[in-house]
Amino acid sequence: MRPSCSISARHGLAPQDPAGGLWAHQIQLTLADFVAEAHDTHHPVGVGLYYEDQKDEARRRSKEFRESRIPKFLNWFETILARNPAGDAHLVGRTLTYADLSLFQVVEGLSYAFPRAAQRALKEVPRVAALHDAVAGRPRIKAYLDSPRRIPFNQEGIYRHYPELDG
Repeated sequence: MRPSCSISARHGLAPQDPAGGLWAHQIQLTLADFVAEAHDTHHPVGVGLYYEDQKDEARRRSKEFRESRIPKFLNWFETILARNPAGDAHLVGRTLTYADLSLFQVVEGLSYAFPRAAQRALKEVPRVAALHDAVAGRPRIKAYLDSPRRIPFNQEGIYRHYPELDG
């Protein structure tokens, strides 16, 4: 019995080969950094403080996030999609991976928290937008997204919508 590279690989959501598995993991770590930066827009001073106690800092941080960080991250993912030797439908290889699912969720979160900024940014990264739409259109994922099991975004999660931060 050959050991699997990861739990994700055993479930068919990551490449079986070590190099592909490491590449998927590297992409995932970058996605985690992106999520942390999105969270920090409404808690730029400290997570122990209420948003209301750091609104001025949040406005400054969100402006930089919208204008610099969102495009930087999304362009990086766009480049990965463009350079994938297996085609630009997935971040790694020819099939859906956990990195694709995570990028889908990041785009969903950005579209909730920063709807205007996300819409502008996604126009510049057509492969990322297409990947998001393809994941959303997968039959089982679509069924989940349309079901009451999916918890909607809200003001308690990582992605929070404060209109004044969307610029």
